[in-house]
Amino acid sequence: MTTGATVKRATEVSPWPKPEQRQRDRASKREAVLLRAVEFFNEKGFHATSLEDVAVSLHVTKPTIYHYFANKDEILFACVQRGLEEIRQAAEAAEQAGGNGLQRLHALLIDYAMMMSDGFGACVGRTPDHALSPESLSRIKALKRDTDVIVRRVIEAGMEDGSIAVADVRLTTFTALGALNWISRWYDPAGPLSKREIAEHSVDMLIGGLAARSHKVAEGE
Repeated sequence: MTTGATVKRATEVSPWPKPEQRQRDRASKREAVLLRAVEFFNEKGFHATSLEDVAVSLHVTKPTIYHYFANKDEILFACVQRGLEEIRQAAEAAEQAGGNGLQRLHALLIDYAMMMSDGFGACVGRTPDHALSPESLSRIKALKRDTDVIVRRVIEAGMEDGSIAVADVRLTTFTALGALNWISRWYDPAGPLSKREIAEHSVDMLIGGLAARSHKVAEGE
């Protein structure tokens, strides 16, 4: 007859992982797929990348990938979604930072430019709308609008405190983010300039055209 103590001991030494451990393992493996996939998407492009590429690089079979994602489209959406979420968080942090509107916009655009250099942020800049399914594109556009709204608020704050002088907030936002998006297309990690240097040079040119005359002399004003 099995005693309660015996049952308890058997449970404690069970070779099968507990539900929470299985969830952690699944999340870790799913993350590994995303990290490797985004490298391929950024280097080769979405259409030139196959799930076989991702699987082989992770030393697993292609069917293994399907345990975590239904298809390549779902992986792309997850990568772009992650990039936009990282961008949104950085934008929110810059918006809440100290300084006038121009200084906050400068910090926000620096972070944005650096994110366009690699990883999930670069995947956002490199992914054309037609690469996403209609449903995914609709969700991605909503996430992009979230970032646009934050940038517009910072620009409007700069207009109110006199540090930014522009005629059209919406057009200014599109122009600034559109210009920085292209970093994802031409940035070369083996080039002469670092991510930080490229970000600073690019943003300084943009900020120079947005600053009110009284704020053009020094960034710290």
